[in-house]
Amino acid sequence: MIILGIDPGTAITGYGVVEYLGNHYRIVEYGIISSAKTEKPASRLNKIYNGIKQLIDTHKPDYVAVEELFFNKNVKTALQVGQARGVVLLAAQRKEVAIYEYTPLQVKQAVVGYGRAEKKQVQFMVKALLNLAEIPRPDDAADALAIAICHGNFCSSGLMMRSETI
Repeated sequence: MIILGIDPGTAITGYGVVEYLGNHYRIVEYGIISSAKTEKPASRLNKIYNGIKQLIDTHKPDYVAVEELFFNKNVKTALQVGQARGVVLLAAQRKEVAIYEYTPLQVKQAVVGYGRAEKKQVQFMVKALLNLAEIPRPDDAADALAIAICHGNFCSSGLMMRSETI
């Protein structure tokens, strides 16, 4: 199965495409969709939307796994991330790809085995599970790969959490 993991953000949206077969992961592609602070909010969201649509058209994922929004003390940041998540969900829904959402705690638990793991531990496990020479950069792309791995692990365990928001 092909899984597209997404770590949404307005300035930087990380993505990671992995293939999961027989309890093994193979990296397909990873990177970021970025925009300048000087761009208007609608333009930034349009760039994310078009980037996600293009990734879906290119890789034809079976699933899109998205990080859920966690409580943030900065309300402005939380609203912006929520907008980015919205266009990601819309792009996947319009392409009729199954959407699953995971909290940061679930991602850490699925990738490291410990829900309170540090970011470096998650990145190390992403590197190890994907048999990479280095930890993927930037962090947003590594996070997106972790989200994709999380979904693969949940698929194999039968504990998938399908999004009911769409």
